Amino acid sequence: QGPPVESGGDSVPAGGSLQLSCTISGYDQIPTCMGWFRQAPGKEREGVATISKSGAATYADSVKGRLNISADNAFRTLFLQMNSLKPEDSAMYHCAADDYGRALNAVGWCPLARSDAYSYWGQGIQVTVSS
Repeated sequence: QGPPVESGGDSVPAGGSLQLSCTISGYDQIPTCMGWFRQAPGKEREGVATISKSGAATYADSVKGRLNISADNAFRTLFLQMNSLKPEDSAMYHCAADDYGRALNAVGWCPLARSDAYSYWGQGIQVTVSS
């Protein structure tokens, strides 16, 4: 059992694309929510995108239409397809998974603001977008 492991971070020019991946293994519980969160130097951590086990996705307004979150059928691997990247997307990206349904709201969505409900966090991977 270990923390989620992210991969796929890189340095790209503005307008470029990346795909982040995150593998969650060794936990008895299947998450009900998984998500990507990011933190830039000197800024608060912010939710980027979350997805429920049933496939309900939620996005921050700043990334809608450019980033796409998905997961494998086992809900153990999380992806973030990042297109049309902007310099303001530069940050350390962390994946996270909840347990016991703590991040799921009453209507089956995983609100971005509920980062405190996620128990398992990856160490993060750097995404740098140059102008």
